[in-house]
Amino acid sequence: MTREPCVRPLRIGVAGLGRAFTLMLPTLAGDPRVRLVAAADPRAPARDLFSRDFAGPAFDTVDGLCERPEVEVVYVASPHQFHADHVCRLAAAGKHILVEKPLAISLDECTRIVTAVEAAGVALVVGPSHSFDGPVQQAHRMLAGGELGRVRMVHAFNYTTFLYRPRRPEELVTAQGGGVVFSQAAHQVDIARLLGGGRVKSVRGQVGAWDPERPTEGAYSALLQFDDGAFASVTYSGYAHYDSDELLGDVDEFGRDKAAGSYGAVRRRLSSVADAVSEARTKTEKSYGGTHYQPPAGPRAQHHPHFGHLLVSAEGADLRVTPDGVWVYSDDQRYFRETPLQAVPRSEVIDELWNSVREGKPPVHSARWGRATTEVCLGILESARTGANIAMRFQVQP
Repeated sequence: MTREPCVRPLRIGVAGLGRAFTLMLPTLAGDPRVRLVAAADPRAPARDLFSRDFAGPAFDTVDGLCERPEVEVVYVASPHQFHADHVCRLAAAGKHILVEKPLAISLDECTRIVTAVEAAGVALVVGPSHSFDGPVQQAHRMLAGGELGRVRMVHAFNYTTFLYRPRRPEELVTAQGGGVVFSQAAHQVDIARLLGGGRVKSVRGQVGAWDPERPTEGAYSALLQFDDGAFASVTYSGYAHYDSDELLGDVDEFGRDKAAGSYGAVRRRLSSVADAVSEARTKTEKSYGGTHYQPPAGPRAQHHPHFGHLLVSAEGADLRVTPDGVWVYSDDQRYFRETPLQAVPRSEVIDELWNSVREGKPPVHSARWGRATTEVCLGILESARTGANIAMRFQVQP
């Protein structure tokens, strides 16, 4: 769908010019409903490049964004452990917020955010997570219509190279928001909650930490029980062996066709890095403003983003969500509903942000929604530690 130019685009500041910003840059630069006007990052080269690219000021802390009246919305893309502090300061300054998942890394921090944004009367959207992906959104609409009956089971799994991509030291420390549960389960739990009705009753999970040189969780599997009796199984491995993109036509997470012969490349690249300091430097050099940074280029993705194999069982049909749309397996027929590509990638995120800020509509991915997803992620970790079912307290419906 073509977007018409907006008379009054959302004026966005960015807190954190790292990888998350790089991935969102085609959306933020390409959607006419938003305009980048300011940024904050501790790295001077990133600030300098932002000012050249977008003719806006760049600061070394989020305080600069708080003080700029032209900044309406702040995209908080700082490391996980800083989300609570940054969001609360920005909310107190009256800024609307788009914050990367996870909302925060503890329930206390999540509740601080909920309290802060509701007291300030500002909008907050948690995203992007893969629950914004076009085919996931289409499946949600199909299920919400009721013609397929109630959702009874969700099955999701994803095997990737996550743990062997270049990392900063804290990204391998669970207590600082590292590991696959905080970084990746937030995607998968968001999808399962959106399609399963949102209100998880209890969580039972296991995690795997199998490489002493990457001392955090690299895998998990969990069973989510919903209030209405539905359940979801979510499984993830980031150990860079099997690649579940094979099940999706070798389409990568961002909707691009994979190059032949790419198997093992991530581990090979990491093996050439000498130590943790060099690894962190490698990541920084490839980030926005780094010496090896490459602006997003080339043809647009041929497919929608995805987060692995996803199958939903409703009373009247099974739905298989793919990078191109939704396969429906009903009582008497199998059929495919294509999800058209948008002109701008991830524009579904801007849809929700625009509707929240300009139209005053409550977002699905609100602070309370983000807290509920984080609660499930923490429940996986706690269940793995204790061997118990973990009851949920802060769940909300979409």
